[in-house]
Amino acid sequence: MDPMESSGEQGFVEESQKLVDSMDQLRVSAGSSSSNFKKKPVIIIVVGMAGSGKTSFLHRLVCHTFDSNSRGYVVNLDPAVMSLPFAANIDIRDTVNYKEVMKQYSLGPNGGILTSLNLFATKFDEVVSVIEKRADQLDYVLVDTPGQIEIFTWSASGAIITEAFASTFPTIVTYVVDTPRSTSPITFMSNMLYACSILYKTRLPLVLAFNKTDVADHKFALEWMEDFEVFQAALQSDNSYTSTLANSLSLALYEFYRNIKSVGVSAISGAGMDDYFKAIEASAEEYMDTYKADLDKRKAEKERLEEERKKHEMEKLRKDIESSQGGTVVLNTGLKDRDATEKMMLEEDDEDFEVEDEVDSDDAIDEDEDEEDEEMKRYYY
Repeated sequence: MDPMESSGEQGFVEESQKLVDSMDQLRVSAGSSSSNFKKKPVIIIVVGMAGSGKTSFLHRLVCHTFDSNSRGYVVNLDPAVMSLPFAANIDIRDTVNYKEVMKQYSLGPNGGILTSLNLFATKFDEVVSVIEKRADQLDYVLVDTPGQIEIFTWSASGAIITEAFASTFPTIVTYVVDTPRSTSPITFMSNMLYACSILYKTRLPLVLAFNKTDVADHKFALEWMEDFEVFQAALQSDNSYTSTLANSLSLALYEFYRNIKSVGVSAISGAGMDDYFKAIEASAEEYMDTYKADLDKRKAEKERLEEERKKHEMEKLRKDIESSQGGTVVLNTGLKDRDATEKMMLEEDDEDFEVEDEVDSDDAIDEDEDEEDEEMKRYYY
């Protein structure tokens, strides 16, 4: 082998290696959650069925934090609410015009709320950054969600917002229950099933807040959760298939009841607020002991999969560079195929034009011949 060729190949390999090494250095790795994690403030995400008194309950939380000299921060995520009984530090309505979204995308009320929340979620990292800057000055961040509970709990934007909070601060979910409407065993079981689904969907500590205790006492609900036989006795008057299903589900949810924190509160009178915040503090400690470890584990697994994907892509690039042997590596972006297709279409159009020109010229010749024949006939006859 020619020494010049050998040195050239060696130089190419060295340059290729330098290129790969430089690209390796450009890889952005996500920082550890522990490095940016802050124990304060505690995020309280309030969710609840429409009419459960969710917004009124959040108003009571704001008043209680003010009266107890706790430092609170309010985030409103409901774009369709006309007015709030409290001032929001961060309000989705300041960023997204709900009615304009409905008009522009031809959506109904629920579709408008979901789309507005999706648009807001794309910039939610800025919200987290604002709260991070004020973290040392805050004790609680109170988050109000849309009245249509499924829009937040089962949407991609709701998951993005929840995970963004949970990856930076201790995050607790509060499910507000309408106590007077839950006096029926079937309705109570429906609420418990939904609370269980929220717990497993968010993977965060959950606090049940039985609201409107000034109208109906919540002790019956606590008894049903603690004593299976009491709940069975309440079902005796109902002989429908739903009562049989509720009876079976109460057994399945027994472990759920044992590990959930439940308090009775009144958004109107303020009763039970002290017990509620004690449950929040206990849930925050539980988050640090249990939920954060699970979150870090899931995040580490996600980073590992991302790292494997990057290594696979880099190895593929390395092989492409080595196989090119100094040639130009053309990335298939689809533009080349599109240009080839356009060129082929132009060639076909040119062929069609040529055929049409030939046909037109033949027709012209035939017309000239016909005229000459007519003249010859008139001349001879």
